[in-house]
Amino acid sequence: MVIPKPVRLDSRPGRLVLDRHTTLTADPALAEVAAWLRGELSPVTGGELPPGPRPGGITLAVRELPPEAYRLSVEDGGALIEAADAAGAFYGAQTLRQLLPPEAYRKASAGRSLPLPHVRIEDRPRFAWRGCLLDVARNFLPKADLLRFIDLMAVHKLNVLHLHLTDDQGWRLEIRRYPRLTGVGAWRRESQVGWDGPGDGRPHGGYYSQEDVREIVAYAARRHITVVPEIDLPGHTQAAIAAHPELGNLDTPLDVATTWGVGPNVLNAEEHTVAFFQNVLDEVVELFPSPYISIGGDECRKDQWRASPAARRRIRELGLRDEADLQSWIIGRVASHLAAHGRRTVGWDEILEGRGAPEHAVITSWRDDHGTVVAAKSGHDVVPCPNTSVYLDYRQAPGDEEPVPFGTVLTVDDVYAFEPIPSALAGDRAARRVLGAQCCLWTELIDSTRQLDYMAFPRLAAFAETVWSTEDRDPAGFRRRLDAHLDRLTALGVEYRPETGPLPWQRRPGVAGRPEEDDAWQAKVSEWTRPLREGR
Repeated sequence: MVIPKPVRLDSRPGRLVLDRHTTLTADPALAEVAAWLRGELSPVTGGELPPGPRPGGITLAVRELPPEAYRLSVEDGGALIEAADAAGAFYGAQTLRQLLPPEAYRKASAGRSLPLPHVRIEDRPRFAWRGCLLDVARNFLPKADLLRFIDLMAVHKLNVLHLHLTDDQGWRLEIRRYPRLTGVGAWRRESQVGWDGPGDGRPHGGYYSQEDVREIVAYAARRHITVVPEIDLPGHTQAAIAAHPELGNLDTPLDVATTWGVGPNVLNAEEHTVAFFQNVLDEVVELFPSPYISIGGDECRKDQWRASPAARRRIRELGLRDEADLQSWIIGRVASHLAAHGRRTVGWDEILEGRGAPEHAVITSWRDDHGTVVAAKSGHDVVPCPNTSVYLDYRQAPGDEEPVPFGTVLTVDDVYAFEPIPSALAGDRAARRVLGAQCCLWTELIDSTRQLDYMAFPRLAAFAETVWSTEDRDPAGFRRRLDAHLDRLTALGVEYRPETGPLPWQRRPGVAGRPEEDDAWQAKVSEWTRPLREGR
């Protein structure tokens, strides 16, 4: 009942019991994985899982295997996890934990021994990039909640957290050279209710200090997750312009945006603005050891440039054709700066337009499959994340039953059917350019950890299987395994969307045979959800 599905799993008769006497031994290269597993299991076994030769213990051993691959065998003599690297051993440890009863995911003793079925598993990931974008710019996610989300990614063997840190509605990263970016840009006076409703009148804000970021990055790294930061430009920059008006195209000051959608305010193309963001990225690369840094590049409206004499002059000076080329020039300057730091630029598929994407840029393709095909055939590595398949902020069912009925309906089955390699690349050598895929959680309409849980799960589990397991889908088998997996999520405290039965706010307290109580309850539900329904 493992998610994502292993390459090969052979069940055998018998079981191994873990209890307070169980030991845990590891080769030195895997000591950190052993420490993590000890920390997860000792509260529920009631023991310390010390190293030792006692039969029936857990052993982590280095063997010759592909990167991130592992073998797991459980028999009377003990449990053995074999891997060539710490990542593989970590994924083997995650699988071992899934084989235990759901109470193995709780924070206190189960009060009994934990049975581990005899099994032999051979497993490895299909793709190297198994990611999730999390937008903390629209609605800030406190550090403790972000660390919790990283743990949930690790449970599902995802290994890239694409952290969207800046946008029109907020700047969430401390930059010491420019303190106004968070002093001003991290705070807005209110937020829009729904996609196009009124303001809520409540100030919103927050940011991660540089000490916070180092903690987040180290916490993720211990779980073999790379944090890829995104500093969006030249569009989606109103929060930065509000803090530093000299970056914009207007003479009038701006506030941090309080509404959603694609705003008109973009960076100007002056040399001082390019230098400003090069200075910002100098601090970003010092904080994030990721080989990849995203600079966005999406949804950059060109109206202000068309109306700006300074922008038109810049186009002539640089020998460019138009505003699309001007965006390419800005992206190229920033990408060259990152390359000088030994980092690869990541950008949304819009950076393929104009003069084309910078050399060695990685494309995150969100507009159906078109960008994936163009990027791969143009020689760019690409990470598909099409909004038609893996935008987990989109609603999960038709009608008004969802708390946020926004976007295309994407059910668990829809997400599970996602194929990272488009059919247009099938059999083409360019398919090797597909590094993997990532799902996306944009947070305009996700303003709490509870709502994040509801939108992400269980769909994130379905996505994880598409990027870990083989391209051969097994919908019926996945559904059976998901039923068991939901018990693990419950033990972890994840408030996922239930797959069957009424949604939590639809459960009526009325007594059977007394419809007047049911009707009264439904009226209350309608009143509670009216602001959300009217805000769409």
